Amino acid sequence: MVPSPLTRLVVLCGPTATGKTAAALVLAERLGAEIVAADSRTVYRGMDIGTAKPPREARARIPHHCIDLAEPDETVTLAAYRQAAAGAIRGIRARGKVPLLVGGTGLYIRAVVDGFTIPAVPPDLTLRADLERDEARAPGRLHARLQRVDPLAASRIHPHNVRRLIRALEVFAHTGRPISALQRRGDVAGDVVQVGLTLEREALYRRIDERVDEQIRTGLVDEVHALLHRGVDPSLPSMQGLGYKEIVPYLQGEMALAEAITYLRRNTRRFAKRQYTWFRRDPRIRWLAADGLSPEAISDALGPMLE
Repeated sequence: MVPSPLTRLVVLCGPTATGKTAAALVLAERLGAEIVAADSRTVYRGMDIGTAKPPREARARIPHHCIDLAEPDETVTLAAYRQAAAGAIRGIRARGKVPLLVGGTGLYIRAVVDGFTIPAVPPDLTLRADLERDEARAPGRLHARLQRVDPLAASRIHPHNVRRLIRALEVFAHTGRPISALQRRGDVAGDVVQVGLTLEREALYRRIDERVDEQIRTGLVDEVHALLHRGVDPSLPSMQGLGYKEIVPYLQGEMALAEAITYLRRNTRRFAKRQYTWFRRDPRIRWLAADGLSPEAISDALGPMLE
């Protein structure tokens, strides 16, 4: 495989459990690349099993960036992630390597690929709680409010995506300007090639079930217990990720472990479906069916797609 030009950013994306992590390691070795993670959960330290973080030996073999950026009780905003990723990409290119952006958080990837400069407005927890209560009392109120102050952002955000609606209203409240007007474009990405991995549905669901079983075998329950023992609040954004929000009720005596595992499998399947829907909206992504392919075979198949 001919190495990509140093001005190129290679993106490997797709739903969870499609084999991105393993394929990225092989691809990175062949491209002479360093990996930039695009995952909103692997940014937290001490949350390894539930986030399916690349193993330490893999990170020792191929440099990884944008992993373990914060403690679980800290907030990693989209702006903070984008800044960290942009810095990592510049550093990788300065070392004569190819940046390989890998992950399943579509908003993170879009922020890097499309060069958004996200307003650096810190979280306002009081305002967020007030807005959440407003939406609970009258579903649809936040979207209507955003429509009045920022019609462009409202057209881009689904009425049920309360988290993004709150963020847009939060930015407007603190700056007096629409978030859509504050999102500028930069050029850190350069020439971009995006490839998405996909699996036939039953194969994907089987892999998800196998991953959940492996997470339980390798200590997910102990990991969540350790976080709670440290005093990490279950309501924090970090603890609302897959594998944590399902295990907490078990540890609190609210359900049996088998029931928690069932919920984790179900929620992961639903999450994968949402990821696929998000990525399918971007016509720039070239898709590779990874059914039955080893990481090496996936890397081989990706070669012509990256030229």
